[in-house]
Parts: sequence; structure tokens; C-alpha cells
Amino acid sequence: MTLSYSDTRKKLDQITAEMLGLIRKYGLDAASPFDVIEVARAKITDQNDYIRFLELSLEGRIYGEYGDALQKQIDEEARQTEAAKKLN
Repeated sequence: MTLSYSDTRKKLDQITAEMLGLIRKYGLDAASPFDVIEVARAKITDQNDYIRFLELSLEGRIYGEYGDALQKQIDEEARQTEAAKKLN
């Protein structure tokens, strides 16, 4: 399955919205990104919410990296198109 950059951004927006809901619900306030899982483990009392938090974290990472790779590909294709135009 290949997703467009737009579809990837939409999915990331959905993940972010759901993640923000959990952050607000449990008052997650990690001082650094390295503390997020520890804080979530301590504050999220519903096991299903904790599992969903971990899933969202992983999904966000995957979609984020995929989006970055797509953006690099789009940028590279644009550079190649510009270079080809200059040669003609």
C-alpha cells in the first residue's frame, strides 16, 4: 500500500488528535520527550488507554518517518525537474 503525502498528513493529524485527547485526559506533562513513556506508564490508569497511547506513539513515528521520506522524494523530483528545464 502506497500513501500519498496528503494522505500521510491526514493520518498524522488523526493520530495527533487522538494522542492529544489522551494527553489531556491523563494530564501527561513530560519534561522531555525521553520521559513520555515513563510519565504515561505512571499516569494512565486504564490499561486499554495505555496500550492505545503506545500504539499511537508507534503509528506516529512510522507515519512521520514515511512522510519525511515522501517529502524528500518530492523535493528531489522537483530539483530534477528544474535541472531538466535548465538543460532544455
